[in-house]
This record gives sequence, structure tokens and C-alpha cells, in this order.
Amino acid sequence: MARLIIKTEGFGNRVIELSLGTNRVGRDDDYEICINHETISTLHCELTLSGDGVYVHDCHSTNGTFINGEPVLEAWLDPGQTLNLGEVELLVESTGVNISIPKIEREIPKPPGVLPDGEISCPRHPEHHATFKCLHCHEVMCSGCVRIMRIKGGKPILLCCICHRKCERINGDKVRARKSFLGRLQETVWLKLGHNKPKK
Repeated sequence: MARLIIKTEGFGNRVIELSLGTNRVGRDDDYEICINHETISTLHCELTLSGDGVYVHDCHSTNGTFINGEPVLEAWLDPGQTLNLGEVELLVESTGVNISIPKIEREIPKPPGVLPDGEISCPRHPEHHATFKCLHCHEVMCSGCVRIMRIKGGKPILLCCICHRKCERINGDKVRARKSFLGRLQETVWLKLGHNKPKK
């Protein structure tokens, strides 16, 4: 990370390491970088660290902000420069930023199998039918794998569990119609009476 060293006597070559984003510098210890010196304003300046480097912005300080002796309101800092905040001298040691991006390894699902009835199974739940297919990555999945996004006042959107794109129900998947309450009651009565259901 970017580093500055306070060279003014009494600070013992204190090292300041900047955090990514805006670092507020001032005499008030509520800010990210507190430098307790009489020539430092309560909020003296901001040091913003990004992938492009370090940018200093003077916050209307009383005693000013200087780079190599020149007064500035806003400027980019370069390694080796001297930054003065009032009478406090800082050496700009480095302005780089190290951003580590973690490597995410996605588990590759097993290819779908075939169930005894000839239908393909879900790669993650081999005992269940694959009832949905992603329109983007073509992954198949069961109803337990598909992600459902609920839209207020609209139909739910079905999303792939792998790439989170839109899914559709696999063609040929037969959805059984729910029996009505009367139909289920009639079937229960026939079973209790020991009679076979009348043929349709």
C-alpha cells in the first residue's frame, strides 16, 4: 500500500499507510490519519488512494498544503516528493496499491444421468428429474436447485443456480394438474368403502 513518512522532528519517522479510498488527515483524532501539530488544521486535507495513485485535496486548511515547496489545492503525488501540511513534512515513499483478487474455483457439476423412466436427472440431485434448463449456460436442474426471484405484482423469475441467468421449464415436462378438493374427497371415500374407483 501507499506509504508516507513524517520527517518532522518529534514524530520519530512515523510511517503512515494509506487505506484504499479517502483518508482524511487532520488534528482531530476522529479522522483516519491524526497528526497532532499546531500547524495542522482540524481537517487539513484528504489523501485518496486508488488504482491510479494518491491524490491530495486541501480542505481549506489554515496553513496550506505544499508539494516540493509549491502550494497546491489538488494534485497527484509521486514517490520521492515532499508533502508539507503546514510545517509538518512528509516524504512520499510509495503511491501504489496492491489489490488481490481471490481465485474462486467453481465446482463443475457432474453430467446429468438418466432415470429409470428415461428422463434426465438433476446433476446435483440424481434422484430428481431435471425440470429446468438455463437459457444461457444450458445447465439442467431440478426444482430444488432453480433460484426463484419474486417480483411484487408479477410472475416469479426463475434463475440458474450456476450463472444466475433466466431458466425455462424443460419441454415435455408434464405438470400434473392438482386434483380438486371434491375429487380427492371422492377418492378417499371410495378407498374407505373398499370399492374400486369407477372407471372413466
